[in-house]
Parts: sequence; structure tokens; C-alpha cells
Amino acid sequence: MASVEIANVLKSYAGHAVLHGVSVKIPDGQFVVLVGPSGCGKSTLLRMIAGLEDISGGTISIGDRVVNDLPPKQRDISMVFQNYALYPHMTVAENMAFSMTLAKAPKAEKAERVAKAAEILGLTPLLDRYPRQLSGGQRQRVAMGRSIVRNPQVFLFDEPLSNLDAKLRVAMRAEIKALHQRLRTTTVYVTHDQVEAMTMADQIVVLNNGRVEQIGTPLDLYDHPVNLFVATFIGSPSMNIINGAVARNNGTPVVRAGDGTLLPVGSAFSVADGKKVQYGFRPEHLSVCAPGKGIAALVGVVEPMGSETQVHLTIGGEPVVAVFRDRISARPGETLFVEPDVAKLNLFDAETGRALAS
Repeated sequence: MASVEIANVLKSYAGHAVLHGVSVKIPDGQFVVLVGPSGCGKSTLLRMIAGLEDISGGTISIGDRVVNDLPPKQRDISMVFQNYALYPHMTVAENMAFSMTLAKAPKAEKAERVAKAAEILGLTPLLDRYPRQLSGGQRQRVAMGRSIVRNPQVFLFDEPLSNLDAKLRVAMRAEIKALHQRLRTTTVYVTHDQVEAMTMADQIVVLNNGRVEQIGTPLDLYDHPVNLFVATFIGSPSMNIINGAVARNNGTPVVRAGDGTLLPVGSAFSVADGKKVQYGFRPEHLSVCAPGKGIAALVGVVEPMGSETQVHLTIGGEPVVAVFRDRISARPGETLFVEPDVAKLNLFDAETGRALAS
């Protein structure tokens, strides 16, 4: 196992910059997820760690070695691709052992490593099958098994679950996390799915337009986003945002929405009156009040989901989503009175999108 350090890494194609000085430190044994929208540079960065893309500037180190000029086979990494990349004419066992076959490893050692990896991944009964005889989830496990057999210092995953159906993605997500907990091999995982990032990562690196927006634990990013992009990208449903300006109501600071609705702020924020802000709160941080109290919200769509109810509301003239653990009997067109939890409120500068300190 080894740490990975990405220091001020740049990448350009024909003079067009796609990575702008990215720096990330990944401690030995940690599971780090690179997440962001399509085109943000996350897969490019992963391929640069693997040695599949040249580096335009900066350095990438694996352990105590700078690997900028090393070919992939000398970096002691193993990569799991989105499309599995299995050899169709080889059995599961042969696919898993392929790297050791190339290295001309002893047959006994090869068989032992394949058997151990197959046991970890539940592939033992499938070792004699061919890829065409496997389901998508089984093929992905074979690709992971091939990586385990190599016993690399670093695992690299490039959107490995995107070809699977929703139910299988959830199952495989748990399998990959359990595998990491068992092996403790440093892992860098790329996805555009922020739910995958939240549920799997020790640390999340949020990328946008080739730049790092924020690095932190899943809950740190969820509770304390540094800007509007992170706030709305992390979380499902995403954070609700209402535009307004700081005002006073009987001496108490509030945010006045565009239609005049007054939104409570509490005493945590010290912001000048009249400053334009974006008022952010998570869907689960709304609670229902007695009629006539709190904030009046117009009910749009009610979505019962069994364990919770999602309610689409209009507050301050803008659409928001609320998630309630209790059953809600409100109907479309009715008024529901709600109150945000000001202790978990986020305010953002309307001009810069940066979070305002609380």
C-alpha cells in the first residue's frame, strides 16, 4: 500500500486547459472519491495517476516515487474500468490470473492468489465460466478480482458501476466498500454519482471545470459546503436555495425573499443589512408548524415513499423540496406552515457563491 500525492497538476489538450493546478493528498489506505459533473476532469486525473495520460505540469507521487515519467506497468497500480475489459476467450480464472501469467509467476502462487481473490468476491463457483456466461455484476467482480490478484499499492476505479442497473449498483457499492475495509488498499474512485461518493468515501474531492472546489469527509461536505456549487451538487434531493437580501424584523436579522417572505436566520450569522444572499437549507431540515405559525408554503406535489414523504413546495416564490419522516396529509394547492432549522442553515454570497461564515 502507498499514499498518493497530486501536486499542482495541470493538463492541456492542444492549448486548451482541462485541469488547473489540482492538488490532493491521499493518505495510505484511504478510500478517496473524485466526484463532479461530466467534463469536470475527474477521469482525466485518474488516467494521469494510472499513466494513461501525460501530465502537462505538476507532479504525481505514489509512495515515495514521483511517477510522472513512469509507464503504467511500473507504477504498481491496478485499474478497474467502466466496461470491465475482460478477455472473452478466457475463463474467469484465466482473466483474474492474466497479469501473473504475463509476469510468468509460478503456477502454485498464481492458483493460490486466484483462489483467495475468488473467495473474497464469491467467485469460486464461477472460475471455469467465460465472461459471456456472467451477469454484469459478476463481470465487475471478476474485474475487481483481477486487480486483487495483482496485489497493487493503489486501486483505481473509473465509474465501475455506471453500466449496472440501479439495484445492482447499490449492492456492488456495498461490496466495493466492504472489499476496501478488508484489504485497506489505497483506493481512488471516480464517479459522477454523488450518492456513490457519499456512501463509499473516506474523503471526497469535488471537482468542477478542472478545479478542486472542496475536499472533506462526506458529512463535512454535506453540512458545511464552502460554496453554492458544492451545496447543490452534494445531497439528494439537493439543497434548497432561495434568493433574498438580509433585513431586520423587529431588530432580528432575517432574509427577505423576492416576494417579501421573511426567512429566519438566527444569531449565528453576522451579515450587513441589505446584502444579497442565497438562503440554503437541506430538504430534511424543514419541520411542520401549527397553522398560522412559521412560513406559509404552497403545496405542489406530494410523493409518499413509505419511510418518508417528499413534498414539493413554493416558499418565497421559489420551488423547494421538503423531506418529512412523518406521514403528511397535505394536498396539492393547500398551504402548509413550515419552519427551517436555523442551526443547520447555510447562507451564500449572491455575487460570489461563497459560503458566509456562521
